[in-house]
Amino acid sequence: MTIQHNIPAPPESAAPVEDITRVSPMMEQYLEIKAANPGLLLFYRMGDFYEMFFEDAETASRALGIVLTKRGRYQGADIAMCGVPVERSDDYLHRLIALGHRVAVCEQMENPAEARKRGNKSVVKRDVVRLVTPGTLTEDTLLDARTNNYLLAIARARGSSGV
Repeated sequence: MTIQHNIPAPPESAAPVEDITRVSPMMEQYLEIKAANPGLLLFYRMGDFYEMFFEDAETASRALGIVLTKRGRYQGADIAMCGVPVERSDDYLHRLIALGHRVAVCEQMENPAEARKRGNKSVVKRDVVRLVTPGTLTEDTLLDARTNNYLLAIARARGSSGV
């Protein structure tokens, strides 16, 4: 005697396989800006925070002792994320630079309302406005007032150079 059971077909995937690796427009923008700034941690402005993702988040989390969390998935893995408040960013920048890291600061070049005027799916325009390294520090908030802080400028004109 043979017993037959109707076995339901497996449910279709909610998203096509190609969509699993797709990221949000905001994350796509982040990846483009990050690719243009290799070797630097990217402080990516998101409202009142600078957020870091992927390896940058893991590095900054360890260096600064801040919480590492996640934001979405990419290529089957969680996207690591951490962030620092904009109002305290100089403190965190100072600590990262003191540890030998270099940072690209990416600001919002418009507010979200301006982005929405271009369409519901539009991403706020952002751009790197500052590279912070031990050799580029000129801000009083990032310099140690108790030590000498040297600055060297080289000028080139008409085939000669001067210091």
